[in-house]
Amino acid sequence: MSPVAFKLPGDPDTTVAAALYAPEGDRQLDALFVFAHGAGAGHFHPFMANYASALASRGVTVVTFNFPYMEKKRRTPDRAPVLEDAFRRAVVGAVEHRHVKAKKLFIGGKSMGGRMATHLGAYLDKWPAVPKPSGIIAFGYPLSPPRGKRTGDRVAHLKALTVPTLIVQGTRDPFGGPDEITEALADASPKPPIEILPVEGGDHSFAVLKSSGRDQTLVHAEIQDAVAEWIAKR
Repeated sequence: MSPVAFKLPGDPDTTVAAALYAPEGDRQLDALFVFAHGAGAGHFHPFMANYASALASRGVTVVTFNFPYMEKKRRTPDRAPVLEDAFRRAVVGAVEHRHVKAKKLFIGGKSMGGRMATHLGAYLDKWPAVPKPSGIIAFGYPLSPPRGKRTGDRVAHLKALTVPTLIVQGTRDPFGGPDEITEALADASPKPPIEILPVEGGDHSFAVLKSSGRDQTLVHAEIQDAVAEWIAKR
């Protein structure tokens, strides 16, 4: 599947590249997924392209985009408010794209991109003139830095979520596994509508050890099937 490249409008400092992955044939879930990249790679990273193409083949319209720092080829991500603003503009640009007809909106991303999506979902009052999402999907939520102490609060806003959220998390993820996320949310009241899809033996990008005997392509396909099914039920 070949994505259609386009530009998300903004001033010279905020205009960024984006790509549209349209469903093929009759498979249509009437859903748009605005999909943000992680901290260290842009929207055409193989993980991003693979998952965007796979979800499109399952009936989801997908739009990926670069955050401003990535567009300028800087290594250090922008601060959260800049990332959040860029994400909101990406949603507007995706919804208004002439080839996007989906009625339901989903937001999410890989690692940092997924965390920013949960930020947006926790503060819906900051979404003027932007469609409210039907769901949030985080692929590898970065709960804690590997081999380090948790910096900042990456949990409080999760407890405030009212939007259905799916966190896909490898059990070997050095940023925190499914059990650690569950434990971090244990005292939330009321319980946020968060589901966790564990990837047995998966790391931060869901890669499994060769010694497991599992086929890596099949592992990703199973995740993609589960995510598409979750979207279809919203």
